[in-house]
Amino acid sequence: MLGAYGMFLVSGLAVGALYALGGVGLVILNRATGVLNFAYGAIGAVGAMTAWQVLEWHLPEPLAWAAAIGVSLALSLGFGLLVAPQLAHREPVIKAVATLGFALCLLGLMNLVWMVTSRKLGLFSDSLGLSIIGVRINGTRLIALAGGVIATVAMGIYLSKTRTGLLMRALADNRDVAAILGVPVRRVEAIAWGISGVLAGFTGLLFGGLVRLDPAVLTFLVIPVIATTIIGRLKSIPVTFLAGLLIGVTESMLTLVKPLAPFRVAAPFVIATLALMWLQRGRRLTFAGED
Repeated sequence: MLGAYGMFLVSGLAVGALYALGGVGLVILNRATGVLNFAYGAIGAVGAMTAWQVLEWHLPEPLAWAAAIGVSLALSLGFGLLVAPQLAHREPVIKAVATLGFALCLLGLMNLVWMVTSRKLGLFSDSLGLSIIGVRINGTRLIALAGGVIATVAMGIYLSKTRTGLLMRALADNRDVAAILGVPVRRVEAIAWGISGVLAGFTGLLFGGLVRLDPAVLTFLVIPVIATTIIGRLKSIPVTFLAGLLIGVTESMLTLVKPLAPFRVAAPFVIATLALMWLQRGRRLTFAGED
């Protein structure tokens, strides 16, 4: 039984790290551009499907990894440079709906290029791993965990310690004022879209290898990812990371509880709602005092 719990815990941590990785990508982009990117999962899905296609052509696996990240980077940058600037002064809801439309276009394109069927994305890391207290952790899960931690730390340092990170925070405060002060708005936004695209490609590739290689499943990966950013209030990278781990572990462990197992997909929404209620408790008390 301990081994079973350990296996599901490790699996949950790995998937949660990918949720967290996606959340970090969304937070970086939102802080620089004000866009909540609903196309994040679809961009990663195209990258994962591209990697699978490269492997089907019997090309070297490093090329498949590079193709996944490169294609996702190109898609993210393409939208960020061609479409997003036209919506820069529109309401956040309009920007979000535009990315949702982009996601649906990408999903339709994937279903056209790759017929819906059972596929498996086999990575070299699947055959690697180590055993801890009787629980075997394969290399792909280790890469997911390490990638989530490294990206969280690196992006936190990037935003707080580098000049570009400072400019991104300035854009988040007020885009027009930042432009008047000489901030190269388009260049900084392009960097944010690029970082988000790279993280999307990496996330989609590993998620396709760990969970399921399916365009629709990978596209809607954005839902739990957005839940992590809600808990982090679209600002805090460390809180977003911890929220991703919490959601991933909760989803995985609920599999062991038979009455709740069918509802484990609702875990991101429940956790995000409870977190928002907790975060708003002080505000409610303040309002009550004012009354």
